[in-house]
Amino acid sequence: MAVPKKKVSKARRDKRRASNWKLELPGLNKCPKCGAFVASHRVCKNCKTYNGKEVVKEEAKKEA
Repeated sequence: MAVPKKKVSKARRDKRRASNWKLELPGLNKCPKCGAFVASHRVCKNCKTYNGKEVVKEEAKKEA
């Protein structure tokens, strides 16, 4: 059985674990209509389009 001869120090242990904490950037694409960066398969927050079509219509103007 493999048994360590000496205790692994906290610094050595933490150095080994530190390499996995970085997250990758999400896949961002440019919106074909406005050019803003958008996560894939999501509605563009800038121009409210998806797949070249307007999805979210602007809210009716509130009369005050």
